[in-house]
Amino acid sequence: MPWPGHWSPLGATYADGATNFAIWAPDAEQVELCFFDDDDNETRIPLLNRTFDVWHGRFPGVGPGQHYGYRVHGPWDPATGRRFNPAKLLVDPYARAIDGEFVNGDGHSDPNERDDRDSAPWVPRSVVVGDDAFDWGDDAPPQVPWENSVIYELHVRGYTMRHPDVPEELRGTYAGLAHPAVIDHLVELGVTAVELLPIQQFVSEPHLLRQGSANYWGYNTLGFFAPHADYSVSGARGEQVAEFKAMVKALHAAGLEVILDVVYNHTAEQGAGGPTLCFRGIDNRAYYHLDPDDPSKYSDYTGTGNTFKVSHPHALRLVMDSLRYWVTEMHVDGFRFDLASALARSMHDVDMLGSFMTVIEQDPVLREVKLIAEPWDIGPGGYQVGEFPHLWTEWNDKFRNTVRDHWRGLAGGVHDLAFRLAGSSDLYADDGRRPYASINFVTAHDGFTLRDLVSYNEKHNDANGEENRDGTDDNRSWNHGREGIEADADPAIRELRRRQLRNFMTTLLLSTGVPMLAAGDEMGRTQWGNNNAYCLDNETTWVDWSLREEFADLNQLVQKLLALRAQHPVFRQRRFFEGRSIIPGGRKDIAWFAPTGTEMDDAAWHDETRQTLGMYLSGDGIRSRGAHGERITDDSFLVWLHSGADDVQVVLPAAPWATSYDVVIDTADVDPPERHEAGATVTLTGRSCLVLRATT
Repeated sequence: MPWPGHWSPLGATYADGATNFAIWAPDAEQVELCFFDDDDNETRIPLLNRTFDVWHGRFPGVGPGQHYGYRVHGPWDPATGRRFNPAKLLVDPYARAIDGEFVNGDGHSDPNERDDRDSAPWVPRSVVVGDDAFDWGDDAPPQVPWENSVIYELHVRGYTMRHPDVPEELRGTYAGLAHPAVIDHLVELGVTAVELLPIQQFVSEPHLLRQGSANYWGYNTLGFFAPHADYSVSGARGEQVAEFKAMVKALHAAGLEVILDVVYNHTAEQGAGGPTLCFRGIDNRAYYHLDPDDPSKYSDYTGTGNTFKVSHPHALRLVMDSLRYWVTEMHVDGFRFDLASALARSMHDVDMLGSFMTVIEQDPVLREVKLIAEPWDIGPGGYQVGEFPHLWTEWNDKFRNTVRDHWRGLAGGVHDLAFRLAGSSDLYADDGRRPYASINFVTAHDGFTLRDLVSYNEKHNDANGEENRDGTDDNRSWNHGREGIEADADPAIRELRRRQLRNFMTTLLLSTGVPMLAAGDEMGRTQWGNNNAYCLDNETTWVDWSLREEFADLNQLVQKLLALRAQHPVFRQRRFFEGRSIIPGGRKDIAWFAPTGTEMDDAAWHDETRQTLGMYLSGDGIRSRGAHGERITDDSFLVWLHSGADDVQVVLPAAPWATSYDVVIDTADVDPPERHEAGATVTLTGRSCLVLRATT
């Protein structure tokens, strides 16, 4: 018989030779705690104590490494949204570790009829985790200011699977990502944070298991507290927790922040026909948005079959407890919220004053970390770019689309490009937000890699098993005359594509806002035209480190650009430009130039055929102050971006803008002339970018 134990904290808590189990299940008629021994034999013990809708008990002799789960009894009544079924073994929502794979059992034909087959052979086990006595030492968050941040999005497994300097047994793991050879590359590159694709415990969807593949990206969460066990070389009975901590500690020691891509908008249980693994069997009506007209169905704002109901007090508590756990116990530095608009939905509409946003802003732990929104979902009114509250930054897909269109020559002028280069004030300035609210990116895990962006006109997703129907058709890509990376064998195509890679990188890394790089883009990573490789855990998605030699010039350019950005605050503005001087008689903080060397006028801004733009950033026009109130000054720079196919002559602005210009980067010439006099006429190669430092 268990001891009564306590209703708080939720989950499994080990102390003094016993483990307390507590699970919130307000509508349950009975809750059974199920223990599994090393031979997977099951022992069911009813929890007899209930306090504040929490079923609880304390078990002496049960300690770390113990496998367990729950069976929850209650009414089966899909018409009212209740789907209790004690035949289904359930994962603890607060499990700190989860062991085992989801094995797809035979499907059930009617989701509104109860399936009484025992699911225990098919589902993972929750694991009791004790105090691992992890020594954090002097670990401290790097706390890189937003304006100084450069984000590097990577996949824990795919990033190291082919790394020649990582021992084979460590590849694809947290320990592999913490290897010095990996960290050295990140530090040398100049990024300040790694954003990890989902590492909360996830499982693969039944349809992927049936076709013999798996969910690789990880956007199918089962456990909000548990590090994904498959990324652990140490073990899966709690060892994954310590290994994850060691990875974070190693990255912090190198000055790198750790941001988690988290999926709270939906779970792995999918729609009514999906597997019952956790939340559905505990309290379906509390954890999910149900169709108000037919509660047997789910309101799907995510495209996955369900939407997690963060507006419910207990579901919200679960999410907040999880987020705080990752910060306080696992020392992560921030979060990127997948389909964040779904989290802001109250009943059905997106509400930026709703419970989720309000609680985040009030929380003394979470309001201090980095918060990044993917500011959309697929529901009505779900596109919310520019609408999130002050604490939040956002993935800016308008930056992505505008920059892609410019460099493929289809931007329709340079008006929108100027907004994106200068921090997207049209999106973020009206409500008092700062330029760093914009997470600027050209590529991400979802879509073409940078190399594929310049090598393919069409997606090539045949390997996904969906007859190339999946993935977006709006790629805004250009193959430069021939489809596929094989066309690099043509010297002319290869040279133009390489120049375009340099153009994209220069535009991204010198724009105002926070740049985000997709892992491997600095070394020419390709997925051979697959723009939705979520189910491919193979060399299609694993970073090929041998490309570092072939694309050494691109890798060096990224290092140079990020060093330039780090050294010059003029590229890291904390306030929006105003197009005027901050001191009497001084130069404007930002100025825009036509090829004639004169400032752009209204006619030029509305000329949809214009493909050349000069951006002047004044080093004495920085509006923010230093830590002690001191004025910040810097060098001034002139950046030309020319997307036309033909060469164009531009006049370099003379006094008061400069007396001469030093060439910093020319994407068309690896060995450009070093200096030009102000007022000189310079030829920009077709489709190239020129960065000049002004002498005043």
